[in-house]
Amino acid sequence: MDLGIAGRRALVCAASKGLGRGCAEALALEGVDVTIVARTAETLARTAEEIGAKAGRKVAYVACDITTVDGRAAALALCPQPDILVNNAGGPPPGDFRDWDRDTWLRAIDANMLTPIELIKATVDGMIARKFGRIVNITSAAVKAPIDVLGLSNGARSGLTGFVAGLSRKIASHNVTINNMLPGYFDTDRLKGTMSARAKNTGKSIEETMTLAKGAVPAGRFGSAAEFGDVCAFLCSAQAGYLVGQNILLDGGAYPGTF
Repeated sequence: MDLGIAGRRALVCAASKGLGRGCAEALALEGVDVTIVARTAETLARTAEEIGAKAGRKVAYVACDITTVDGRAAALALCPQPDILVNNAGGPPPGDFRDWDRDTWLRAIDANMLTPIELIKATVDGMIARKFGRIVNITSAAVKAPIDVLGLSNGARSGLTGFVAGLSRKIASHNVTINNMLPGYFDTDRLKGTMSARAKNTGKSIEETMTLAKGAVPAGRFGSAAEFGDVCAFLCSAQAGYLVGQNILLDGGAYPGTF
């Protein structure tokens, strides 16, 4: 399927590896002019080169912390008028809420709720003026089925979800959509960190914890960044203009509910 987005401009956050990289690569393969950002310059440069070689087009990049004012300014200086915005940031650390002080909570909210909102604020009016915009927020399956050791993520990402639910309906008539992707268990560094925390809490080895987690997924495996990226690319497509304010759960069937 031709997704109808060749030549569009995309800003993809936290895209040096993992799910962000999967999204950036899928968009680049569709002919999108992609700009990627992440904090680690060496890894980011290598990722841009690898995606560019695979897609046959240049991938722009800037090393910055997207959760800071200066980082967002640097990203928007390189890609000032994106047609596509993929919001993503590393999730807050796992742990016990008894150990989290106010500053810990504010860091989580700033990174996983306020940063996406600031980027939306900076780009959405341009999308409205051009009569095309696709905003995708990478959140977490924990929004729908909370994970006990990820309380910071549960709270901050749920706040973003609530905000987006209202805004997405206000701008949909301009062919600008906002949707959220809720990943379950994907084979990323983030998963390894979560499993390590769970192993510590249960007294099991990381290997055993990973095996048990995989066994709980009806699909019988962890997801790949590439397949996650393909879904993201569709959400950014010309054909997805009627998909508004939705939470797309990608978890291999792990969530047990009907709705």
